[in-house]
Amino acid sequence: MKFLPIVLVQVLALTSACSTAQAPPVAPAPTSAPAPAPAPAPIAAPAATDRLPKQELTGQILYQFLLAEIAAQRGQFGLSASAYLELATSTRDPRIVRRAAEIAFHARQYDAALEAARLWQSLEPESPQAKQMLATLLLASGRLEELAASLVRDLAAEAPQNVGSALIKIVRAFTRYPDKSAVRSLLDRVTEPYLNLAEAHFVRAQAAHGVGDTESAQREIDRALELRPNWELVALFKADLLPKGAAQTEFLKNYLLENPGAQDVRLGYARGLVAEKRYEEARIEFRRLLLANPDNPEMIYAVGILSLQVNDTVDAEQQLKRFIETGRGDPNPARFYLGQITEQAGRVDEAVQWYDQVVAGEHTVPAKVRAAQILLRQNKFDEARQRIAAARENAPGDVRLVVAESQLLRDAGRHAEAYAFLVQALEAQSDQPDLLYETALAAEKLGHLDVLERHLRRLIELQPDSPQAYNALGYSLADRNLRLEEAAQLIDKALALTPDDPFILDSKGWVLFRQGKNTAALDALQKAYAKRPDAEIAAHLGEVLWSLGRRDEALKIWREATQTHPTNEALAATVKRFAP
Repeated sequence: MKFLPIVLVQVLALTSACSTAQAPPVAPAPTSAPAPAPAPAPIAAPAATDRLPKQELTGQILYQFLLAEIAAQRGQFGLSASAYLELATSTRDPRIVRRAAEIAFHARQYDAALEAARLWQSLEPESPQAKQMLATLLLASGRLEELAASLVRDLAAEAPQNVGSALIKIVRAFTRYPDKSAVRSLLDRVTEPYLNLAEAHFVRAQAAHGVGDTESAQREIDRALELRPNWELVALFKADLLPKGAAQTEFLKNYLLENPGAQDVRLGYARGLVAEKRYEEARIEFRRLLLANPDNPEMIYAVGILSLQVNDTVDAEQQLKRFIETGRGDPNPARFYLGQITEQAGRVDEAVQWYDQVVAGEHTVPAKVRAAQILLRQNKFDEARQRIAAARENAPGDVRLVVAESQLLRDAGRHAEAYAFLVQALEAQSDQPDLLYETALAAEKLGHLDVLERHLRRLIELQPDSPQAYNALGYSLADRNLRLEEAAQLIDKALALTPDDPFILDSKGWVLFRQGKNTAALDALQKAYAKRPDAEIAAHLGEVLWSLGRRDEALKIWREATQTHPTNEALAATVKRFAP
């Protein structure tokens, strides 16, 4: 009795299929079946009832129907395909014929599937599903001549104004077919009579591109553009054929000069400018798109982010708020960036409110951390730490929150507490890279150089291509005037991995200074400070300038850095030593 529910469903379905019902007979797969029978693809419209055969449900038909479906549910697709094909031939019901084709195709019985597909198309000659099934089977079985002849007949039957769109549908139908060479051969033949149409050359370009023949693809796409210069899809495809970067954006720019209303091309051009980090130019293009689509949330968001990128925070804030007001798209990134904007503007209470509204996605943890850091600057250490601790309870495996809490302790000057907290966390995850690194830094604050070196060397073993551990260990040695040759080698290794990192350049300058190479040290530190006017880099740069007798320059650097970073301990200590 295991198949009784299926039997009942199939009896009802078969009774309908053999009269004038509108739904194709589809059985649900039992949960215990080893492989479910393939469900038929959706039909755009039911077959006209006047074309369906009128016949009674006989015992023989019922038997064959149940045999076919139960065999399919049991994974016996060969038996199911044979039974269905025999039933399809006797009933000539297009829905049963379709089911026969599907089951045979699933069973990889391509000859039987072809027989059913041909019968299906003869019964429903206008059905796009029947045509697609037949074409797929002909291609899969390598019958390119027959398929080409079929497609040529179909195209010849089209009204002239519809041939172009029909060609596009054909190439899309074979997008995922694995034998790209066979597809190209087929499409070249099918398009031969229509080389006066841009669509034919577009189809040929796509087929050539599919087999890696870029030269032919470019030639065909150029011909398509000659025949139909304002076809944006072709322009974008031509851009894709060009080398990534400037060549693409230059082509799209020139195309827009001739076709200023080409919105899809303008969007592609704007995105290309973003990829090249030409943010101001990209913003201009997205503004034009926004002018044409004033309520489009993607355009509003893009203008907001690009305004933020070029430091136009007033416009960025306006656009990001507009984006949130649309109620479309993910608001969490916009809320995070609004938090950054208001924090930078000194509206810290508003910033915390924005950060608190970030409730999902990749910005959730950074938002919580930034809100806590604001509270710490407001001397609300307990509240700041409680926020991070609560977040850790909700996400116990997130190391970023452990690091954030340790940094709160360190920024509050509670170095012993920060170290103890990290040691406890590291016991549970002894080789976690971020915890190794942070614990090493915390140990350094307490003078535990053996712990620092042990953890950083372990981190180097785990991540030999990561520059942070090399730099931290090299700088720690240099800062204490220990093993300067080894320190220089470690820092050089870090610099080789990340040549333009300002903090590693700072370390390089500092080890050179310790080695008495003041001129070279000054050059490295000036490069570092130009890239990142950080407080500790300023402290080092000022000290080197002072040692070279350029005291006015040193005082100027320290004064500017102190205004920006009034609470930095390293900077304050340096200034106190030289200019009390």
